[in-house]
Amino acid sequence: MTQTLPKILTEALITFDEFVNLDTGDKRYELHSGVLVEVAQPIGEHENVTGFLSTKITVEFDRLKLPYFLGSKVLVKPYGKDSGFLPDVLVLDKRNLANEPLYRKQSTVSQSATVPLVIEVVSTNWQDDYALKFDEYSDIGIPEYWIVDYLGLGGKEFIGSPKEPTFTICELVNGQYVRTSLKSGTIQSKAFPELNLTVEQIFNAAAF
Repeated sequence: MTQTLPKILTEALITFDEFVNLDTGDKRYELHSGVLVEVAQPIGEHENVTGFLSTKITVEFDRLKLPYFLGSKVLVKPYGKDSGFLPDVLVLDKRNLANEPLYRKQSTVSQSATVPLVIEVVSTNWQDDYALKFDEYSDIGIPEYWIVDYLGLGGKEFIGSPKEPTFTICELVNGQYVRTSLKSGTIQSKAFPELNLTVEQIFNAAAF
């Protein structure tokens, strides 16, 4: 039986420690500045894209013999904030996990050295991916962040007009993300410079 969260927890601000100790049943939540935000069940196309990217990236870091793995339920926590995010694809570097104080007991990371790449596949809550997480991942210092908007849902200020499917790669330069938005073409990734991947392949992966 799925446990329903007490109403007070869905209306009042909570701390990160309270968040990670919640029994949320089979529902998934993120914490945004003390506010519980339910992570909706993704549609099939969204999972197709996520699975495609996970496979391509895993093959690449395995080929390069990098000490990486994908964290399926690992939280990303901005330092000193009551926030915790569950990225769609999270690449973790095993070499720095011993330096993560919250990883062993709470499966939580907060250091840039642990996360070479983070990916969000855009759904209806596109503002979180283009604004909130853009700022938070930048503040953590994650060197590369991909925003995969295969449905073209983002605001016109982010993907232009007319709105079309858009891949945005955010690279950290002098402590700030620099965005490069693509409608087509080959992805140039600093995290995986030899990755042979096009925007068209990613968008086509959504189809059944």
